[in-house]
Amino acid sequence: MVDITHKSNTLRTAVAQAIVKFGSTETMRAVLEKTVPKGDVLEASRIAALFAVKNTSNAIPDCHPIPIEFTGIEFELLEDSIIIAVTVKTIYKTGVEVEAMHGASIAALTLYDMLKPIDKNVEISTVKLLHKKGGKTDYGLKENLNLNVAVMVCSDSVSTGNKEDKAGKIIIEKLEKLGLTISKYTVMPDETAVIQNNVNELCDAKADLIILTGGTGLSDKDVTPESIIPLIDRRIPGIEEAIRSYGQQRTPFAMLSRSVVGFKGDTLLMALPGSTNGAAESIDAVFPSVLHLFQLLRGFNHGK
Repeated sequence: MVDITHKSNTLRTAVAQAIVKFGSTETMRAVLEKTVPKGDVLEASRIAALFAVKNTSNAIPDCHPIPIEFTGIEFELLEDSIIIAVTVKTIYKTGVEVEAMHGASIAALTLYDMLKPIDKNVEISTVKLLHKKGGKTDYGLKENLNLNVAVMVCSDSVSTGNKEDKAGKIIIEKLEKLGLTISKYTVMPDETAVIQNNVNELCDAKADLIILTGGTGLSDKDVTPESIIPLIDRRIPGIEEAIRSYGQQRTPFAMLSRSVVGFKGDTLLMALPGSTNGAAESIDAVFPSVLHLFQLLRGFNHGK
């Protein structure tokens, strides 16, 4: 199966449809009057759909087991057909469109099986996804914001050439995959004055987003939070909490990180861990949804 461990839980919804057509209007009368020899067609179809939704991962190899938190089955009864709509909801890392389509398909097959003794022309004409919502597609970037983005690596060992920078490079790679362009990449030692001077210069140059990696631990040399907190006008605790919560689900040491996020003027500062995994997971935790901040900011400024 596809690796989804890097994804975050979000509310995910899908609605799928299947249509069962009849060869005679007498078939619908039998359904409504509950005279079909095999029993109550609609109720049996509803139960079959519920079982199908919950057992999708057992039937389709690449589907993940998902905690289904809602399934709704609706029937629209027409003169010569029944339109089945299956709605599925979960709060999880991956979507439920296959679950909804599986439920609709099995509901349709159940109708077919129960009606074929009285209607030799019954057929399943359509199974399709009507709607889905949730995940990065809905919470991500809706437009190209043309952001001025800088990445700063705060590390004595990297700045002296004794260690290769991997954290900064993985941040750049992930941001570029989101369509962002990195205008500045800087490596500097773990020194408060140096960090502050570089941040101030980038802010003066109208950087929209500055991501610092390294120096968020608890050693005497880890001074990145102490360096940028005095520069921040508005901290955003929710983003900090999201980063640590996401990391804590993957390693118990994430609680030791001191990631800091906030605005200096109109520039968003993000101090992230210096380990490669910590940096990568921090980006996965809050991007691309964090970019919504810039849509809000530009909207507010435009309205002034």
